[in-house]
Parts: sequence; C-alpha cells; structure tokens
Amino acid sequence: MKRLGMVIVVVSSLSLLASGSAVAADDSKAKAATNQVESGAKKISDGKIGEGVTETAKGIGKTASEGAKYSGEKAKDAGQAAAPPAKTAWGSVTSFFTNLFAK
Repeated sequence: MKRLGMVIVVVSSLSLLASGSAVAADDSKAKAATNQVESGAKKISDGKIGEGVTETAKGIGKTASEGAKYSGEKAKDAGQAAAPPAKTAWGSVTSFFTNLFAK
C-alpha cells in the first residue's frame, strides 16, 4: 500500500512537471529531486538496497515538495495572466446593469 502511495506521488509530480505551460516558473529543483529518485532506484538495482531506498524516499519527498511549489508558481502565473480579461469582463457586467436600469 505504501508503494502505491509513493508511485502515485511520483507520477503526479512528474505529470505536473511535464505539463510546462508557464515559462516563468523554475522547475530545476523539481527536476533535481526527480533525478535523485532515479539514482536511488539505480542503487537498489545495483545491490545497494539500504542506500537506494533511503535516497529514493528522500527524492520522492523532495519531488512532491518541489512539484507543489512549482505548481503553485504556475497557478499564480496563470492567475496573473487571466487578471486583465477578468477586469474587462467585470466592467462589461457593470455597464450592462447600469444601462439596463438607467432606462
């Protein structure tokens, strides 16, 4: 069950990194954490089980943390990009009701 949870965390973090729609967000820390997971998995396959499991677990934690930070930055960028149209739309709504009730 713990393995399934780890796999879900890694896959969801990697999918967030792969989406890459905003250029302003820096994903270098998340990529470094993903590389730590990969190197830990390689150590496990090389027979260094203790070191590999430790490094993989730390990498998963860092990947989740940095992936969440990266996603937050991207969401903030998307919100800022949508702000001007939202203000324009609100102006349209207010002018509609002003014109509606002015008659």
